[in-house]
Amino acid sequence: MRNVRVVAHRGDPYRVRENTLPSIASAVERGADVVEIDVRLTRDGVPVLLHDDTLKRLWGHDRPLSGLAYDELRGLTGEGVPTLDEALEAAGTHPLMIDLPGGDEASVREIVGTVHEFGAGDRVSYCAGGVAMLQVRAADPAAEIALTWTSLAPPRPVLLDAVKPRFLNYRFGLASRALAERVHRDGLLLSAWTADTRRTMRKLIDHGVDSITTNRVDVLAAELRRREA
Repeated sequence: MRNVRVVAHRGDPYRVRENTLPSIASAVERGADVVEIDVRLTRDGVPVLLHDDTLKRLWGHDRPLSGLAYDELRGLTGEGVPTLDEALEAAGTHPLMIDLPGGDEASVREIVGTVHEFGAGDRVSYCAGGVAMLQVRAADPAAEIALTWTSLAPPRPVLLDAVKPRFLNYRFGLASRALAERVHRDGLLLSAWTADTRRTMRKLIDHGVDSITTNRVDVLAAELRRREA
């Protein structure tokens, strides 16, 4: 059976609040090969873990992150939102994948720079759409990239040549055996997100995907162990 990479979506969010240090630790403990995190910048340019552009959903404050200095963020969340440095420290040698939901040129440079200042360039990869991944590639010629793609029409060759992704990253409903075969023929790997039911996980594995992002790391890890037995 093809090895399938288990990617923890924002940590272990069904058990622990997403994009926090305890969530990263729980995902690693439950069998994640890679932990995906979302990184944005505070008003004063500190990279922190947060998917949304406001604190409302996770932290109950209808305040935009871009309007908050880091010290204000710490106060509003009880120091619950970690910095990227703290996440890199907490993960140890475990690989992280950084998603860039609010990525622009300046924030991407800051985030990639933080990763390299920490000495973690060899265990951090990046995922997002084409614009952000072009910026990552410009900031780090050696970065591992999963190019998120939302159409069954393949990415243009000029974009692939510029981004040089290792993975093409599709929503799970688009994945099929035919797509996996096409991606593999092109010399790339196929990843799918976000699969949370056993039925979907099994279909993706059978289709031949190489990487699955999930909110239920333990379920996917158990399914892969069952198949290996």
